[in-house]
Amino acid sequence: MKNLKRLLKKYDVELIIFFLALAFSTWLMFSTFSYQNGEMQIASKAWSDFASHIPLIRSFSFGDNFPPEYPLFSGLPIRYHFLFYALVGLLEKVGLRIDFALNILSILGFSLLILMIYLFSKEIFKSKAVGILSIIFFLFNGSLGFIKFFSAFPLSKNSLFEIISNNKFISFGPYDGSIISAFWNLNIYTNQRHLALSYGLSLLLIYLFLKFKEDEKKENIKKSVFIGIVLGFSFILNMSVFLMTVVILFSMFLFFGKKRIYIFTALIIGGLITLPQYLYIQSGGNSSFQIFLYFGYLVSRGSNFFEFINYWFQNLGLHFFLIPLGFFIAPKNNKKILISFFSLFLIGNLFQFSPEIAANHKFFNYFIIIGSMFSAYALYFLWKKIVFRPLVLILFFLLIFSGIIDFFPIKNDTKIALSDYPVNKDIVWIMQNTKPNSVFLNTNYLYDNASLAGRKIFLGWPYFAWSQGYDTLTRDNIRKSLLNTNGLSFFCDNALKYKLDYIENTLSSDDIVVNKDFFDKNFINSYKNQTLTYYIYDINKSCK
Repeated sequence: MKNLKRLLKKYDVELIIFFLALAFSTWLMFSTFSYQNGEMQIASKAWSDFASHIPLIRSFSFGDNFPPEYPLFSGLPIRYHFLFYALVGLLEKVGLRIDFALNILSILGFSLLILMIYLFSKEIFKSKAVGILSIIFFLFNGSLGFIKFFSAFPLSKNSLFEIISNNKFISFGPYDGSIISAFWNLNIYTNQRHLALSYGLSLLLIYLFLKFKEDEKKENIKKSVFIGIVLGFSFILNMSVFLMTVVILFSMFLFFGKKRIYIFTALIIGGLITLPQYLYIQSGGNSSFQIFLYFGYLVSRGSNFFEFINYWFQNLGLHFFLIPLGFFIAPKNNKKILISFFSLFLIGNLFQFSPEIAANHKFFNYFIIIGSMFSAYALYFLWKKIVFRPLVLILFFLLIFSGIIDFFPIKNDTKIALSDYPVNKDIVWIMQNTKPNSVFLNTNYLYDNASLAGRKIFLGWPYFAWSQGYDTLTRDNIRKSLLNTNGLSFFCDNALKYKLDYIENTLSSDDIVVNKDFFDKNFINSYKNQTLTYYIYDINKSCK
């Protein structure tokens, strides 16, 4: 009993932070995705991302998706880090409702990240205050977006009401033409549910290396093997964060001589475990890993150095100055840590790894998490000088003000209801009358009934598959040709080639022309919902 009390006293702050993180994470995740009366309740700001995530989850819970394929682009090995959503699918498969299955893992991942931010910053700066400040800076971004907010809503007696009733993000660059990016607010963690767990796990692995003791060589080797195993499987949790972790560990390998053998061991084991995973996702044809030189991230093409500096000043806000200050006054080993993470900032500004350069935001999100720790240390350092305390309070407010404003669009967001099994009778029929590994030639893009039933479809919303390196243009043209054909042999030959089992025809689809007379004449109509003008034709029974 005394030992328990001693432990509780020793880790009192950690326990408080963890339970507060659990409480906040629970609200955050359930406020953006829940379930009621047979309908998924999806926050409007998460609607587009979840149109990719839910079919992936359902392919593991209601469908048969092993070896894994991307359910919105059937027939080829998956190129997306699927582990998180496969675990969600497994939880739903064993009986958890989908909102609990997804939110529980999301809550644990986000809570782990918050706890690791505290533990990591406390470890390197030996200060609980720095750890707490680092969490606050993570939750509330430090961009200069508040300036844009007040340009739209001039400061007045109504300003507080305008902030707490706001339902739009201050800036959403590059999509709204703003120079300030859309990727600094909490929306990326409510939409990309696997991201927080990926960062939290990466920080944990690096933190464990920092905790190695020189006189425990055998234990350190054992821990290195464990870290290597976890690192290797993190490849299918988040490929980008896996790459970042490898880059950081390699940088630390160069800087921390006494830890080299341990880091080398982990990297070798992680690489061996990653290799077969990498070969599998590349086995479907064109590589999804294509690295290009691309200078300046989202800075306008042809911009000069001063415009580059302005871009990052507006996006980092006062962190632009405080991170270097924290670096300058930090102990020597801490400088090495920031340099290791700064490699992510350089890589994100120099290279493009996917068809969309905006996807590089993950490099900057991770760097800013660590960089904010150095900003926190700079404020902590200044706070100890009484004369600077008023300045510290002003700086602290300006560092979190944009994040406070950006919090309310998440809080005030509306939800969109999506009818699910068993309320949606179309999904019920598909689940009860088709095999779990069936493939549908679809006419709907988002939230297709077959996708919600866990079946694979020929092509979902093209952006999702395109961003992963699939040739969506060719496939879209093939789909249009198949759906508007007059040739039975042409259709059946291609159906056999692409292993298609069923045709979905939703007459409300406005960008795909379907030759319904051809299918009514030549194919067995297995199911029809006259009210919604939704039909399913059986290919296997018709193409004999």
